[in-house]
Amino acid sequence: MRSFKSKRVLVTGGAGFVGSHLCARLLADGDEVVCVDSFATGCRANIAPLIDHPLFRVIEHDVTEPLMLQVDEIYNLACPASPVHYMADPIHTIKTSVMGSLNALGLARRTGAKVLLASTSEVYGDPEMHPQPETYWGNVNPIGPRACYDEGKRCAETLFFSYHRRHGIPIKVVRIFNTYGPHMHPNDGRVVSNFIVQALTGEPITIFGDGSQTRSFCYVDDLVEGLLRFMAVPDAIGPVNLGNPGEFTMLELARQVIEITGSSSEIEFRPLPVDDPKRRRPDISQARELLGWEPKIRLRKGLERTVEYFEQLLEGRARVIVPAVPATASRFNGASRHSGLSPI
Repeated sequence: MRSFKSKRVLVTGGAGFVGSHLCARLLADGDEVVCVDSFATGCRANIAPLIDHPLFRVIEHDVTEPLMLQVDEIYNLACPASPVHYMADPIHTIKTSVMGSLNALGLARRTGAKVLLASTSEVYGDPEMHPQPETYWGNVNPIGPRACYDEGKRCAETLFFSYHRRHGIPIKVVRIFNTYGPHMHPNDGRVVSNFIVQALTGEPITIFGDGSQTRSFCYVDDLVEGLLRFMAVPDAIGPVNLGNPGEFTMLELARQVIEITGSSSEIEFRPLPVDDPKRRRPDISQARELLGWEPKIRLRKGLERTVEYFEQLLEGRARVIVPAVPATASRFNGASRHSGLSPI
């Protein structure tokens, strides 16, 4: 039963890494949550603890197709977010960003819902400005192997602002910087999960480049708090950077992971991938001013929590769900669906 103050919230990509944490937080806040996921890269195990919650529903659905629901808010998170996954099927990645955004905006227009786009720091490409403020237009290679994700999200932002200007849709656009924590895929190619799994299994820790390139790592609970605050602020549409302004080299990250895990893994250097950004750090001045938000969890503490999750995963106390190259949604058509609603 919905309370008088509760909202019906749609989370696309709700079985993914960030989406599953967001669903759990919304339920804890008393909202009704509809999780939509194709399960191409989303994991059923991520939302398994939520399945029996009376305010939680799941729809297995690809966001490139329209969905008819009555909702109050939409968090549009659906899209593969790691290079291994988004480059496995670049055309579908672009369609997910572009057509998924069109469908989310169309639903928002029909229902009057507020709609938030989970964009990315990848819209800045390999930045020539450091740190990156929201006013920076970026340095993106439109025909490179990462462009399916980078340009897909840039186009999604354009669609959101165009719908806002043309139809008055209440939008929110957030640019998410590197996020880590429990529910990350163990083999999705992202640096935190790579380093931790390699350290726990005693394999060499692979650093691409000379290790001097930097990233800023935000723990997932901090990110979810920022998303909720942004959705709740009237009139603010963004784009707003959400990430941790603390900056670490890949060598520093690798050494912290080795220390926390007590691993004997050696560090192995490999060539830097094409178009891989050399520096990445958010300017979060807007988030501080508009949302009163900044990350609270330090990298060491967040890594300890993430290592504990992967220890359980590798020991079999949690399940490894996703193959290195994601299957298409049709792979899961025979699986059971926990849903009181039907995809359209």
